Amino acid sequence: MRHTPRLSRMFALLAGVLLTAGGLTAPAVLSTASATEPAAPGTASAAPPPVLRAEGNKLVDARGDTRRLLGVNRSGGEFACVQGWGVFDGPVDDASVRAIADWKANTVRIPLNEECWLGTANIDPKYAGANYRAAIDELVQRVQRHGMTPVVELHWSHGQYTGNSAGCHDIHASCQKPMPNARYTPAFWTSVARTYKDDPEVVFDLFNEPYPDRATPTTAEAWTCWRDGGRCPGIGYEVAGMQDLLDAVRATGAKNLVLAAGIAYANDLSGWPRHAPADPADNLAAAWHVYNFNTCADEGCWNRTLAPVAAEVPLVAGEIGENTCSHGFIDRVMKWFDDRGLSYLGWTWNAWDCSSGPALISSYDGTPTPFGIGLRDHLRALDTRKATTTS
Repeated sequence: MRHTPRLSRMFALLAGVLLTAGGLTAPAVLSTASATEPAAPGTASAAPPPVLRAEGNKLVDARGDTRRLLGVNRSGGEFACVQGWGVFDGPVDDASVRAIADWKANTVRIPLNEECWLGTANIDPKYAGANYRAAIDELVQRVQRHGMTPVVELHWSHGQYTGNSAGCHDIHASCQKPMPNARYTPAFWTSVARTYKDDPEVVFDLFNEPYPDRATPTTAEAWTCWRDGGRCPGIGYEVAGMQDLLDAVRATGAKNLVLAAGIAYANDLSGWPRHAPADPADNLAAAWHVYNFNTCADEGCWNRTLAPVAAEVPLVAGEIGENTCSHGFIDRVMKWFDDRGLSYLGWTWNAWDCSSGPALISSYDGTPTPFGIGLRDHLRALDTRKATTTS
């Protein structure tokens, strides 16, 4: 029965978020589409996704069977709200989520914006606070009703950074920042964890693509910043480290599976084993991203840097993609990960032009781009809903 988690979730969404550091209170108004309304007639109600936990270097379900997270990212929740025109980019109704399931995906990663979730004053109230949280939760529930695992992750965050590789000079959450901030991000994860702590099917991805290495003088300092936060060299705001964020999640009592991505835009895991945050719930996995234009984009690098991590903890490639409007590169990535029984998610389920970025679809009915054909056909060839047999 899944009614209890949804009731707890409703109370968490209605309760709002008090930001003591900023003196702000999230809007107390819930959107007209209730987060707890039952599925509409004709919508899917597949078997619920499994509750996953890290066991050794595998993800396992309640029976102890090995599982893999295989699917897509659904971008939009990180940028539309802060840009002031919506919550999502394109439809997130039942038909559009069913189209993802029709690719035989078993996971959907949902990028979020911390200011929109918390309801800070710079965001249009129509797309902030309780309204934003309700819209996100409706998508989470649709993903679950189609038998897929939702991964909620922090993509855009507060904090002014003007240094090397700055995506913007805005203090607000209008682009990727090198690290999460101590002012809002722990409050964000406290709220998210309270919302979903009674729904252990939901996976938490702490921070999209850390890149403290672009700011700090040395890689060693970057990894220390990544784990411990504080006043990191080259970053003008106080940083919340991965340990801070994990502590915020676990302090709520949430035992959900948590992912922590490495540095260099999540493409470098070389220091992950030595700097992994301590998890009292022992339910932590490493996250990694790869595109054809990244530094670590060949099997030699994967063998040197990924294989040792994957030997110790579960490894999830939260984003895989290429800017060629083809799929030759991700074919190699998927083979390397398949051979080791690892997880991967394609970027991104948005109807954009694949020649300008890694867009999997040209229509929300699931029509693939030439890039998306590779992922779609590969997922359909795998039995993604069952435990893997790879040891």
